[in-house]
Amino acid sequence: MTLKNIKFGASTWLWASPFTTETIEALFPRISQLGFDVVEIAVEDPTLIDVQKVKEGLDKYGLDVTICGAFGSSRDLTNESVEVQKNGLSYIEACLDICEELGVSFFAGPMYSAVGKARMLPPEQRKAEWDLAVKNLRNVCEMAENRGLEIALEPLNRFESDLVNTTDDALRMVKDINHSAAKVMIDSFHMSIEERDVESAIMAAGDKLVHVQVSENYRGAPGSGQTPWGAYKRGLEAINYEGVVSIESFTTQNVELAGAVCFWTPKADTQDDFAKDGLQFLKKWASN
Repeated sequence: MTLKNIKFGASTWLWASPFTTETIEALFPRISQLGFDVVEIAVEDPTLIDVQKVKEGLDKYGLDVTICGAFGSSRDLTNESVEVQKNGLSYIEACLDICEELGVSFFAGPMYSAVGKARMLPPEQRKAEWDLAVKNLRNVCEMAENRGLEIALEPLNRFESDLVNTTDDALRMVKDINHSAAKVMIDSFHMSIEERDVESAIMAAGDKLVHVQVSENYRGAPGSGQTPWGAYKRGLEAINYEGVVSIESFTTQNVELAGAVCFWTPKADTQDDFAKDGLQFLKKWASN
């Protein structure tokens, strides 16, 4: 069997941080020439992006687009500060507006908490933070629904989050949110650390799975590490996945972001090589 109807994407984080209007001409032609169908824009600061110019760039270079978010401590929906929660909700709303303007059907990322928030908590505090995330994300789902959108919640590994680590965790949160706009995405890097069986995890996600990010177990180019690609393919085929498979990794050239994700050394000779080699592997993987 083959994954016939998927599209291949590349995250702007492979090359640049933050994404700005000026990044369009630097990256869109490159991503298109490398053979990708989709550019995945990592929105760190919505005010740095002229959405009309993004639209023009997508049309010019024949690219589709997905949007993912960046969730630092100032956007933590589980923070005890109401102001911090409001800031997170305002940021998400701005990203949802970008999605709507660009015709993207969902907004993706670990929006339930702050990345890097990893602590051993008493059960009652963990439940309180979980319930707060659920409450705020139900409001996010309402905002998304009003724009005809969905949200895709991304589980993170235990070193980056103590709230949602596995696909089962994300599905439990979706169930608790209890809103049709709440969906799930997966990232093979985090799954390499947290999942016992990636094929079963994907099958459990089923029609709730709306986006897939990939890199190797060490954040390198797909096909260069220990990731069980056969299991991913079997799982995605079993649920008839027809979305985007997007390469997400980083570069040591962006010091602030590299430090945040503990990305100390380059994973390829150049970032273009990373993207090219990863895409070549993924195309063979999907078609065999």
